[in-house]
Amino acid sequence: MHIAVVGLSHRTAPVEIREKLSITEQSIDTALKELKGSDQVLEVSILSTCNRLEIYTLVRDPSLGVSAVNSFLSDYSGLPEETLSPHLFTFHQEDAVEHLMRVAAGLDSLVLGEGQILSQVKKMVRLGQEHQSLGPILNRLLTQAVSTGKRVRSETNLGTGAVSISSAAVELAQLKLGQSLGKDQLMTLESEMVAVVGAGRMGRLLLQHLLAKGCSKVILINRTLKRAEALAADFATLEVECSLLTDLDACLSRCSLVFTSTAADDPIIDASRLMNLSLRSSLRLIDIGVPRNIAADVENIPGVDSFDVDDLQEVVSRNQEARQQIAQEAEGLLKEECRLFLEWWDSLEAVPTINLLRASLEAIRTEELQKALSRMGPDFSARERKVVEALSKGIINKILHTPVTQLRAPQARSERQEALKVVEAIFDLVQSNEEG
Repeated sequence: MHIAVVGLSHRTAPVEIREKLSITEQSIDTALKELKGSDQVLEVSILSTCNRLEIYTLVRDPSLGVSAVNSFLSDYSGLPEETLSPHLFTFHQEDAVEHLMRVAAGLDSLVLGEGQILSQVKKMVRLGQEHQSLGPILNRLLTQAVSTGKRVRSETNLGTGAVSISSAAVELAQLKLGQSLGKDQLMTLESEMVAVVGAGRMGRLLLQHLLAKGCSKVILINRTLKRAEALAADFATLEVECSLLTDLDACLSRCSLVFTSTAADDPIIDASRLMNLSLRSSLRLIDIGVPRNIAADVENIPGVDSFDVDDLQEVVSRNQEARQQIAQEAEGLLKEECRLFLEWWDSLEAVPTINLLRASLEAIRTEELQKALSRMGPDFSARERKVVEALSKGIINKILHTPVTQLRAPQARSERQEALKVVEAIFDLVQSNEEG
């Protein structure tokens, strides 16, 4: 068995590629079933966010297993493998384990130490369990990755003051406002007429950060008014005007700054829509949705500036240096967690031999017990029979305890393999297994 991860992220692929490989929660079941349909894939789980798509697998053969995942990604995205391949990364075994730990800890995020990725890894575990695509190996790995992410955030300051994608988007708006005024600094958004499209988790975070940056009024636009009003009720100190997505045109005409974060599969704002509106002299559109909510052709509209998640790097770079030292502390914790998982996984190599050894001794115990009981005659009570049987089981367990503990103890793989060969030879376990 072999652990492998195949994926792409903001580091390897632009948003126009990533949006073609965004797998929604509604389609996750179909995707998992298709992947498990390959005879090479034993266990699988999918992590899909605005900045990455990663498929974690336990496969029979590393080459054939990865090839099956690559074929799935090509079919799902509609991109030929030769077009998609340059944007994909693949990690195997120890490297795959370390990569997952880094992702869960926020060390591989666009925003170093981002907290939202941990909840997304938790969601990956939940979906894998619900759709029964996880087995004992990946389930152990993924749950340990979640606990590792929590540990990094509790034992270091990596999560303290860490910006999220949403806060980076708000800072980008501040930065662009400053640049338009000839200043290389973050400006207050107090005078901006702001709209947020989407009342989900990202919409909530946008409202939090807009409030923190001095914004006093926001138009919250959503497909259903009820959800928008429920979210607005949580922000008593922010004036939130709720509006339906069907009124988007009127809102765009009023606003100078618009953030979009919806689960729409296709753009909800494009050039043809804006050309038919009476816009203010300046309109900034910041899209943190993947797939993108704003079409690339809006850049052709005079007075309109459009930015997507890939443009956040300008803001992120300003915050990275101060966090590098903390990130190095976190790397030490990750190495320890990786070692613990790999030691556990290596110990599974001993399980078949341990099971054979236990079965061999149990067969001897049962045979000898039956001989002894038959010699005791009918006067031997049921209670006495139970005592003798318990005694025989206790002896076998005591005999097994030390060799089982030693075989499963952390050690070099070569040393364990040598110990397994010795045990198998002494007890003739391989031959007994073949004869049985």
